[in-house]
Amino acid sequence: MVALTFEEARSVVLQNARRGVETEPVRTLQAFGRVIAENVPADRDYPPFPRSARDGYAVRSSDLPGELAIIGEVRAGQVFDRAIETGEAVEIMTGAPVPPGADTVVMVEHTERNGTRVRIDRRQDAGDNLGPTGSEARAGALVLETGKRLGFAEIALLAMVGRECVQVFRKPRVAILPTGDEIVEAGEKPATHQIRNSNAWSLAAQVERAGGIPEIQPIARDNHDSTRAAIERGLEADLLILSGGVSAGKYDIVEAVFSELGATFFFDRVKIQPGQPLVFGSVNGKQFFGLPGNPASTMVTFELFARAAIELLSGATVAPLPLLRAKLTREFRHKPGLTRFLPAILSADGATITPESWKGSGDIPSLARANAFLVADADREYWPSGDDIRVLLK
Repeated sequence: MVALTFEEARSVVLQNARRGVETEPVRTLQAFGRVIAENVPADRDYPPFPRSARDGYAVRSSDLPGELAIIGEVRAGQVFDRAIETGEAVEIMTGAPVPPGADTVVMVEHTERNGTRVRIDRRQDAGDNLGPTGSEARAGALVLETGKRLGFAEIALLAMVGRECVQVFRKPRVAILPTGDEIVEAGEKPATHQIRNSNAWSLAAQVERAGGIPEIQPIARDNHDSTRAAIERGLEADLLILSGGVSAGKYDIVEAVFSELGATFFFDRVKIQPGQPLVFGSVNGKQFFGLPGNPASTMVTFELFARAAIELLSGATVAPLPLLRAKLTREFRHKPGLTRFLPAILSADGATITPESWKGSGDIPSLARANAFLVADADREYWPSGDDIRVLLK
């Protein structure tokens, strides 16, 4: 197969990744981070009354400027019991209903009170400093649509319209399958020639952040029978993600096993670094990713491709990639031809980016120090200090 560019490969994932369809009800307080599976209308007008946006005086705009009689006050949770007439004012607090007859609220800072009278020496338009009935949402209007991921503002919105429970898409089960004879579990003491199973743990964290339920599988060894049995078990989940076994080495047998199972391969190589050997395909109605086994390659390729598939399986309608731009703190060079994603430090204000010193795709300590990835375009060799460059948030 022909190696795809980063942009081409991501487009293939977005075009072919399945979207979640199964739903379940949950309590709204437990729905944070889930994807809503129903349209939610406003149960009444919001605000349900003309609402003051300031502390001050509710008046008729036609009376301004002028000196007005203060006939009472109203605060949030109360209702003033009569309409305001010409020459009158009601002291009002933020969030309180504006009394009938008043069409504007004058901020207290712009008034001068003397006993039961208030002087206002400025003109003010009708509608200033108040929210009209239904200005935020009309009764029956959609305030949330299916496919939206629920953040804290959306949880507040559901509470506002009285929804204690909400229908959400089911979280996809994601099987994580580490491969390799050199891998031992994290709690074991490795021999000199062995490494601990860090990829499965990092992938589990990434899957959970993307909205899936990680299911770490036993390590598949570098032989046909072990790998095939492990893949068949992993395909019982909604999505299978493998780490390792997808390069061109003698014992990289993942693609051969998938071929035996009748898999369709969408791509098996992408012009990026780290992560060139990268498999995306489907078999028996289930999709899979074969990610390269070096830790940086595993982490980066998950964020670029597998995360989008999980977000769509979680019911989201879009799966955007969090790419920003920042200014380099020092000059940067790379060999053109591949899009490179290199560990870097993004400043607290997001304005500047500093490449992190690292020793290659197995350097986990540098990945832990970094909070972003510098994105070096495939068709450019050199960026001077101070130039803008793309940044992928970690």
